[in-house]
Amino acid sequence: MNDAVALWPGASYPLGATFDGSGTNFAIFSERAEYIELCLFDEQRRETRVTLPEITAFVHHGYVPGVGPDQLYGYRVHGPWAPQDGHRYNPDKLLLDPYAKAIDGNVRWSPAVYAHRADNPGERDITDSAPFMPLSVVVNPYFDWADDRSPNTPLHKSLIYETHVRGLTMRHPDVPAAQRGTYAGLASEPVVAHLTSLGVTAVELLPIHHSIPEAFLSQRGLTNYWGYNSIGYFAPHAAYAAQRQRGRQVQEFKQMVKTLHRAGIEVLLDVVYNHTAEGDQIGPSFAFRGIDNASYYRLLASDRRQYVDYTGCGNSLNMLHPNVLQLIMDSLRYWIVEMHVDGFRFDLAAALARELHDVDRLSAFFDIIQQDPVISRAKLIAEPWDLGEGGYQVGNFPPLWSEWNGRYRDGVRDYWRGADESLADFAYRFTGSSDLYGSSGRRPSASINFITAHDGFTLTDLVTYDRKHNEANGEKNRDGENHNRSWNSGIEGPTTDAAIVELRARRIRAMLTTLFLSQGVPMLLAGDELGRTQRGNNNAYCQDNEISWLDWSAADHELLSFVAQLSELRHRHPVFRRRRFFEGQPVRGNGGEGEPDIAWYTPAGHRMSDDDWRVGYARTLAVFLNGDEATAGPSGPLSQGPSGPLSGSPGGRPSGWEHDDSFVVLFNANHEAMPFMLAPELRDDTWRVTVDSAQVARAGELVETKAPFVTDGFSVVLLRRLASGALPIR
Repeated sequence: MNDAVALWPGASYPLGATFDGSGTNFAIFSERAEYIELCLFDEQRRETRVTLPEITAFVHHGYVPGVGPDQLYGYRVHGPWAPQDGHRYNPDKLLLDPYAKAIDGNVRWSPAVYAHRADNPGERDITDSAPFMPLSVVVNPYFDWADDRSPNTPLHKSLIYETHVRGLTMRHPDVPAAQRGTYAGLASEPVVAHLTSLGVTAVELLPIHHSIPEAFLSQRGLTNYWGYNSIGYFAPHAAYAAQRQRGRQVQEFKQMVKTLHRAGIEVLLDVVYNHTAEGDQIGPSFAFRGIDNASYYRLLASDRRQYVDYTGCGNSLNMLHPNVLQLIMDSLRYWIVEMHVDGFRFDLAAALARELHDVDRLSAFFDIIQQDPVISRAKLIAEPWDLGEGGYQVGNFPPLWSEWNGRYRDGVRDYWRGADESLADFAYRFTGSSDLYGSSGRRPSASINFITAHDGFTLTDLVTYDRKHNEANGEKNRDGENHNRSWNSGIEGPTTDAAIVELRARRIRAMLTTLFLSQGVPMLLAGDELGRTQRGNNNAYCQDNEISWLDWSAADHELLSFVAQLSELRHRHPVFRRRRFFEGQPVRGNGGEGEPDIAWYTPAGHRMSDDDWRVGYARTLAVFLNGDEATAGPSGPLSQGPSGPLSGSPGGRPSGWEHDDSFVVLFNANHEAMPFMLAPELRDDTWRVTVDSAQVARAGELVETKAPFVTDGFSVVLLRRLASGALPIR
């Protein structure tokens, strides 16, 4: 130990570097390390090493008086080098703290950052990696949150906006140049104004945990733009901070959250707890591998040199180990309690649920979250699949969770490209996917509905390309999804053909209208409201450039206005965001039985029969949505007591009910125009066009109910029933 540094025993909890105003406590878990050196670096990156003096329950710890915020540090872990047994300790490799609250600097790719020799993976490399490594940073935990509180928007009232911190603002002309691509830029006035004009209630940020790009991307002059290569589960990614001073990314992130909360916008984080940036057995040694490889990673029982890989990224975190579970739970609590985020989207969440091999719905991961008083109250969204056998788990997550509904994406895409036998599936997706969630006590809000996301085509590209065009990724167009369920509308790529340009615009509006009128929670991909294109690249994970950045100067303002109107319509009408699934039964509470809560019709105005649903070539459908169906308001009770309607107001409706207008939605996914007749029981009412996705200016027109109503090809028309003397609501 270096006698120049005073060192006290300190405490084993909390893990990480904790500044208390007088000094800093350092604590790090390693089950098999013989001893661990804390490495302190000065401004010239000169290193001082001290051995942590105490071990409590496999946590090595020590307290250094006088060390405070901005201190750079790392660890060197001494233990056996025995890859055949799963152990890869190498004190010549400087390691990041898994609990670091901030990370400073970038990896300089060199053979030195690998624990093994390049020419012999079984032999330990003795080159010092410190000159090539980023460093952990002690941070100041203080921040003036003032009266900050979460908007706590009910999930069924949410509109999620999936975006990338950097890509959202890099080309925004009204964001100050120094703030573009940063947390500060995302919280800038023009961006917040855009989000609020769309009615966005939550931004879902692509990974902001500190990440490191893969070596092969750096060699190509590319980077891991999406950030799905985490190495620091407590540290905001430093490159997204406008304040370049060491550790200031923490303060800037907190200010972003505070600003968004004041605007009524929640912050959801896309988190990657399924794998790390260290890759497979020949990957670099940045942190976990050198600290305790056999504890942190799933290793093959038959050959502990090899890694179990459910992610396609080389490794899988070992969710069977209690300290790995603790790491993830501590991380989640930190982001909620200290950083004030409102929820999480879990990347490849099925990988987190694997106990031995099968995806286990009742795994320890879910059990711990279920009982945690902090995490269980956040919004929890699963990407319900991984790359392992049986990894596609849409509909199978526990009741506390919502899911990215890949079945919704596929069903809506298929319907609007004219795929056969999609009618019944489309109806299930439109009404909240009760076939996936209804039997397990879940609500429509379990379904996060999306047509596009960061991974795949943008909405504009979905109607512009039949094939992916990923040549810029440097993988000879072999990467990315081949089955996109897209249709180029007649010509591959951009065109000046007016008919095709108009058709593409009509199809985009039809899909957006479907998204906003569907039961469940809509998720809008950033830029789809502007007509953003990635020029046919459906896997732009490595494109930190104009391919991925939003081009605000090319915004389609008519489309933007249309999306804002759809969002406002959904916000004003609870019939499109019900808390419970439709039952197809008459609504009770108006002095007897009335109209059903939902009814499906053919274009001729007849009730859909079983045979109608089985017609594979059918492309048209009408649905009646009953606004008299009682749904609970913000403080109201549930819709039924055990023996009928709950009492409390005339007709059996208690206080707090949200009453709405009734609507008919007409879907036409044919190329040609299609006439619709209203059902006989609806023809005596007065109906007005609220939305026509093909002829936007048609909104407000009265409908002649005794004559056919003609819809354009590839269009959605929404009709609203007017009470006597009612004024139209658009």
